[in-house]
Amino acid sequence: MAATGRAEHHPAEVLVAAGQFAMGDSSGDANPGDAELPIRRVDVAAFGIDSTSVTNAAFAEFVAATGYVTDAEDLGISPVFHLAVRADDRDVLGAASGTPWWAVVRGADWRHPAGPLSSLDGLDDHPVVQVTWRDATAYAAWCGRRLPSEAEWEYASRGGLDGAKYPWGDAEVDEGGWRANIWQGRFPTVNTCEDGYLTTAPVHTFAPNGYGLWQSVGNVWEWCHDTWLPDADQADPEALRVMRGGSYLCHISYCNRYRNSARTSTTADSASGNVGFRTVRSLAP
Repeated sequence: MAATGRAEHHPAEVLVAAGQFAMGDSSGDANPGDAELPIRRVDVAAFGIDSTSVTNAAFAEFVAATGYVTDAEDLGISPVFHLAVRADDRDVLGAASGTPWWAVVRGADWRHPAGPLSSLDGLDDHPVVQVTWRDATAYAAWCGRRLPSEAEWEYASRGGLDGAKYPWGDAEVDEGGWRANIWQGRFPTVNTCEDGYLTTAPVHTFAPNGYGLWQSVGNVWEWCHDTWLPDADQADPEALRVMRGGSYLCHISYCNRYRNSARTSTTADSASGNVGFRTVRSLAP
């Protein structure tokens, strides 16, 4: 890296005291195969965590300071949700294998999250997307920070509500007004956008949780440091890395992973239009 230091537009930090919590699903909505169970008591040391996902503005500072080239830019293609694509037909290379609602788009990257005809105009305060685990790790290192462990992420997302389904408690996302940016309508063809957004929302949308974290569920998936399997080779670029929080594409009929305990994974070199990250730092005891 050509420069070090915290970006001027890096998110404000929330300080989380050391504690213990019940990690895992207590709602009964755990997805089979996602290893949300059994519930276990976990001790967490004190740490500081970004109050929001890292924004386009903050990531742009990192790139300007270091000349960093993201994996999607290097590869030249990345997935974009089919209703969001902004590209000429010649740049849409077909549907992603097994997920036809994702289009493989030439020229999609963090600067052009929906394809080469898109830009970041008006999106400075939206979460950066089209970044891989490796990109997120590079940004965090530049800031003198790191990606959160799964335990840190879930502990912070719960906001002090041990055992709650969501960061705000157990009320459903649309109960008394929208609380998170997820899919409404019939997935994957009709999004009524009742919450106001087809894709990403600004990072300070809706209300923060009890610790002051904004949108830890919905909006964008967030990379964690952990590998999906404890014995995965950390040096292997094909090792699956954990993501938390769900995204604007989550819907009860398809992906009910907009919950505190929900988890999924993909490879460290994968990017898409609904994956971002936030960073943490350890605090002295």
